[in-house]
Amino acid sequence: MIISMRPHASRAEIDHVCERIAEFGYKVHSIEGEERVVIGVVGIGDVTSCLESLEATPGVETAMRISAPYKFVSKEFRKGRSAIKINGCEIGGDEFVMIAGPCSVESEKQIMDTAEGVAAYGARILRGGAFKPRTSPYDFQGMELEGLKLLRKAKERTGLGIITEIMSDRDVELVAEYTDCMQVGARNMQNFALLKSLGGCGRPVLLKRGMSSTIKELLMSAEYIVAHGNPNVILCERGIRTFETATRNTCDIAAVPVLNELTHLPVVLDPSHATGKRSLVPALSRAGVAIGADGLIVEVHPCPEKAVSDGAQSLTLTDFARMMSDLQPYIRLWKEARSRELAAV
Repeated sequence: MIISMRPHASRAEIDHVCERIAEFGYKVHSIEGEERVVIGVVGIGDVTSCLESLEATPGVETAMRISAPYKFVSKEFRKGRSAIKINGCEIGGDEFVMIAGPCSVESEKQIMDTAEGVAAYGARILRGGAFKPRTSPYDFQGMELEGLKLLRKAKERTGLGIITEIMSDRDVELVAEYTDCMQVGARNMQNFALLKSLGGCGRPVLLKRGMSSTIKELLMSAEYIVAHGNPNVILCERGIRTFETATRNTCDIAAVPVLNELTHLPVVLDPSHATGKRSLVPALSRAGVAIGADGLIVEVHPCPEKAVSDGAQSLTLTDFARMMSDLQPYIRLWKEARSRELAAV
């Protein structure tokens, strides 16, 4: 259910409504704006009686049922867009945000060269894996704590925000200490113990769609994080597994506008994992901007042929600079469209 309070409802009225909701056995999740408070209600109970009672409670403007199974991330809960702040920039607002960096942190020189390069060409957030989930147990698994320390050093040198992958609920506190945004990879999209832990991590979460997951399943995973206390979730389309073998995955480009219709959460596109081919990344990046993504997350490496993971899909710094230049006309049109959209809300 959604309870919309009257403009400038008093704190006493808001608290009383929350108490009434609790009496019916439901949990409360509120969004407080400058003029209005919206209260989300979840749980199992007598919905009809609860709605009737709340509609008659002082301070309540409307009370309505949410039909979507993902309550808090649904557009029914929040009509506009959620803008997620990461180290001074907003994903989901009026800025198109570029996230770039290597698949894995390999050495101090590698991550520093990459960070300085992508920052110079317009990236706002540095990606880099310290903990790496690999298909083979014999492949490079990441530098772990030392990798986290190098990411922090790169941030100190460049000012870039940091996003890195979290693989286990046991590591949430450690990774949160070093990063600005926690990434949940495709393999962990339905690691529910991890998702619950991220509800209290104190950091934004970038949630990647599982390689065989539906859009509904992605949204239900996001609901886990939000329902456990963390509203700052960014969704990522990174390609799904199909019968096609020409690319590493099949990019579901339609997922971006579909998600924009279903949820208020920001959506970014990962053209690197979606294609697995360096040559295809710029074209798919242009499509991502045109289709209405809030940003891109792209793999960049100073020397891809020496990369310990995902070298074939990583752009060189020169490639990245060229792509960023080519994207500017698309980004200008994106900003014009976003300004019109935000003005209409």
